[in-house]
Amino acid sequence: MKHVSRFISVLAVGSALLLGACHHKPLPVPPPPTPPPPAPTASLTANPNSVPRGESTTLTWETTNATDVQIDGVGPVNPTGSRQVTPADSTTYRLVAKGSGGSQEATARVTVEAPPPAATTETTGSLTEEQQFNQSVKDIYFDYDKYDVSAAQQSSITTTAQYLAAHPGIRFSVEGHCDERGSTEYNLALGDNRANAVKGALVRAGISGDRVRTISYGKEKPFCMASTEDCWQQNRRGHFVYQK
Repeated sequence: MKHVSRFISVLAVGSALLLGACHHKPLPVPPPPTPPPPAPTASLTANPNSVPRGESTTLTWETTNATDVQIDGVGPVNPTGSRQVTPADSTTYRLVAKGSGGSQEATARVTVEAPPPAATTETTGSLTEEQQFNQSVKDIYFDYDKYDVSAAQQSSITTTAQYLAAHPGIRFSVEGHCDERGSTEYNLALGDNRANAVKGALVRAGISGDRVRTISYGKEKPFCMASTEDCWQQNRRGHFVYQK
């Protein structure tokens, strides 16, 4: 009987331990919540951002996390790309990128310059050579972190070269400028490359290199002070200065 009682006691204790272990079994960890879809990003630039009436500019855009991208006045476009446009008047192009994570907008302003009035002997005679130079020679604009003269800027190079060829006594300098991003040293080197790229394009168009002086100001003399892409585009330029 003693053995039976001991067996029953052991069995009871084992059952109690087993029930206790089952009672404290940890609950399963729920899966983490599904993260929301990423929001779209968008950028839009116009190069150049100032053109004479009748000439073209190139819109360049880039988006991420977008399934529907449209530009006012252009229509649906690919998520990333570029396109030439010829605005009749000054226009602010607006890009809207939409995706499952929401929407994002970007804008680029293009200023259309009215053609100058037809020159007459009287009006031409009333302008100094420097004033004529400033009216006839336009800045050359560059893409971000680039110093090659783009196809969109070739018409400005051609127009400038034609004017300089007709006025062989004019000497001038080309200033290389950059936007505010990057170090001072890097932008000085980039500005130097831009100034020399403009000089090289004019030399290839028939202008003597002896007439051209180059200098870099990097990001030291911005034309536009706002920290926006539209403003940065105006600062990435080769600027012509008449030499007296």
